Amino acid sequence: MALTEETRTELLEIIKRYPDQARSALNPMLHLTQSVEGYVSPEAIELCAELLELTPAEVSAVATFYTMYKRRPVGKHLIGVCVNPQCGILGGDEIFSSLCSDLGIGNDETTEDGMFSIEKIECQAACTYAPSTTVDWEFMDDMSVDKMRDVVAKLRAGETVESTRGPVIRDFRATERTIAGFDDGLGNAGGNNADAVMLAGLNVAKANGMPDVDGGNK
Repeated sequence: MALTEETRTELLEIIKRYPDQARSALNPMLHLTQSVEGYVSPEAIELCAELLELTPAEVSAVATFYTMYKRRPVGKHLIGVCVNPQCGILGGDEIFSSLCSDLGIGNDETTEDGMFSIEKIECQAACTYAPSTTVDWEFMDDMSVDKMRDVVAKLRAGETVESTRGPVIRDFRATERTIAGFDDGLGNAGGNNADAVMLAGLNVAKANGMPDVDGGNK
């Protein structure tokens, strides 16, 4: 899908959020164009540059710096598998290898039917529930090869898949639009995710009277 006048209008809407420094709008603008085309296309680079009065080179520098911006089309669903030491050792490496074999693709590649892309990802600050994966940027914690195979099978069949900490999985483009700052109405989905496991360290610190960052003993 090519960028349209509607996209241009929404990009201008994003720019208005930053009246003092228009170029600060670039990151959400790139996410919006990804939500339309599934990647940051040359056309998107040119359009963002035009609206922000930047050079295409300046926009490209941002688009190539951050790994969340893709320079070729992503599948309907983007699967990320953390392979940093803790997740990798606890199963992340096996999950990644198994999914690549099942899907017939490698890192940063997309299936022929355009359904799935897969990539190795760095630490997502989700070590509590290693191995951690993401689907369309939503957390899928404490996963295994079989659990991820089930997720893939359900998504392929069009069945509902619930993320660990947020709303049900939609698709890559829908999540990108949310990241661009357009309300999806799902802000409260998932409830309070700070469970006993996540709070274990804090609770131990409190029980032992360890000071918090403000120097108190709350």
